[in-house]
Amino acid sequence: MATADQIKRLIKAHIDQDNDKFRTVVLQIAAYEAKLGHTKLARELKTLIEKAPARSRVVQFDNQNEMLLMSMPDDKLSDLIVPDELRKRIERILDEFINRQKLHRYGLANRRKILLEGSPGTGKTLTASIIASELRLPLFTVQVDKLVTKYLGETSTKLRQVFDSIETITGVYLFDEFDAIGADRSMDNEVGEMRRVLNAFLQFSEQDQSESIIIAATNNQKILDKALFRRFDDVLHYAYPTEKEIEQLFNTKLCLFDPSFKPDSDLIRKTVSLSHAEISRICDDVIKQSILKETTITQERLSRLVEERLSVYDREAL
Repeated sequence: MATADQIKRLIKAHIDQDNDKFRTVVLQIAAYEAKLGHTKLARELKTLIEKAPARSRVVQFDNQNEMLLMSMPDDKLSDLIVPDELRKRIERILDEFINRQKLHRYGLANRRKILLEGSPGTGKTLTASIIASELRLPLFTVQVDKLVTKYLGETSTKLRQVFDSIETITGVYLFDEFDAIGADRSMDNEVGEMRRVLNAFLQFSEQDQSESIIIAATNNQKILDKALFRRFDDVLHYAYPTEKEIEQLFNTKLCLFDPSFKPDSDLIRKTVSLSHAEISRICDDVIKQSILKETTITQERLSRLVEERLSVYDREAL
């Protein structure tokens, strides 16, 4: 059934006589119930709310677009270990979306087209999940492998279908591995079809007037077409964690299992060249070892796991 938070927001929308918000919450409940497998209830809710007069649909509970993978994440901003400046910029995106109607009254638009750039495992995908979760919106991940095809014109057609969904179903849309469609049109190895796809993306993005948040994530900003940047309201850069952030990661990941453990300076310095995702994986591994061996977490065990991870890169360099 609906979560306590959804029920509270439903009641508040009724008290405030905010019909758009009421419809939004009902359709989000339908999406939530559909995810749980309660398709009959979800369809009944959708049918009831669509009978009420409204300007547009906000959330569609059934994902009929095969290029979109829908999820309802529950990640929190506190889960993301990033520099304060980056956190503030994410908070600004959330605040502008929540107060978008206030901005609209002054002829201003909220930030809703975001480019995330940085090395793999530094928090880009997690950021998209957090934005969706904090705003109580579904997250739609665009499956690039199903979007890009070898047939002339088909990719652009599929891209239009994605933007049709963006227009009619309010949510957070993540274009992961955006390099696949956003590469510089002047690069010698780019074929004509991909140039047409990028032109189509630029055109659709320019025309998009929806309330959805569009997030593009790339591991290499340098190869993106320069024309893309003015289409985005914000560009966020992600880097490997600093020593302070590494300490936060260790403490956050390990404190629930072993509150007494504190990483020493040698361990932190040794971990500097690893990403957030890799450090999280190491923490999971040491917790599993401790459970199976029925022992406490030690600096030595963590250090060995870090060395094990670093040795992968040593072999790749050979």
